[in-house]
Amino acid sequence: MTSIWKLLIAGVCLYAVIVAFVYYRQSSLIYYPDMPGRNIVATPERIGLEYQNVQFVTGDKVNLHGWFIPHRAAKGTLLFFHGNAGNISHRLESIEIFHRLELNVFILDYRGYGQSEGRVSEQGTYRDAEAAWNYLIQTRGARPEQVIIFGRSLGASIASWLARKHTPAGLIIESGFSSVPAMAKRIYPFLPVSWLTNFKYDTKNYVSTIACPVLVAHSRSDDLIPFAEGREIFDAAPRAKQFLEMRGDHNDGFIISGSTYVDGLRSFIHENLE
Repeated sequence: MTSIWKLLIAGVCLYAVIVAFVYYRQSSLIYYPDMPGRNIVATPERIGLEYQNVQFVTGDKVNLHGWFIPHRAAKGTLLFFHGNAGNISHRLESIEIFHRLELNVFILDYRGYGQSEGRVSEQGTYRDAEAAWNYLIQTRGARPEQVIIFGRSLGASIASWLARKHTPAGLIIESGFSSVPAMAKRIYPFLPVSWLTNFKYDTKNYVSTIACPVLVAHSRSDDLIPFAEGREIFDAAPRAKQFLEMRGDHNDGFIISGSTYVDGLRSFIHENLE
């Protein structure tokens, strides 16, 4: 019995350590601004595109940085919310795709990412999204019906939150998760994540009350966010919606999917901007 009790106590202690780690390290498990680094490693000039550095301020006085990449014959503007790792300089391939689709592109770094100031948090990313929208509408003079909001991975939840507050021409959710607690249950099924999770990023809930058309893009081979998460988001959307099935893994699916991906975006974007 002594050995059994020792094993039991050791197991309980190990479980407690895991619970404490997950609880206190939540932020570092969600945000990766330093991977692969905060430095801007390239600009749109590398792919032959003119761009403008943009500095703007959030409602809580945090200075943010982004790029505005104009298109001479733009059909509209795409507001781009990227994933949880890296910064805007790691999204040149996507910027090039959206430029080929005849769109201006406005991409920003969240607080604590790239050249943006501050410390990242869930509510902070929502304030960043609101500030980016206000910049486009109030400073650039863009009309809401000429703006497509795009979010990938973590950015999909932020984009959905913003599209619920406003009414853009459309919302594109790529490789998104339904919520942080839902993902946590998949990763840590043995933990009481509903009690531990301080983050929500409730994409499924945000999408359920969105008034604009929605395109959900996801790959069956996504190695980080299961395909079922994308389907849950799609099912929650209440009105005009489309699903684009991609190929490839989480980070390279939009590249591997090739023309299927590009043509699917083109159809949705041009349908809702014209």
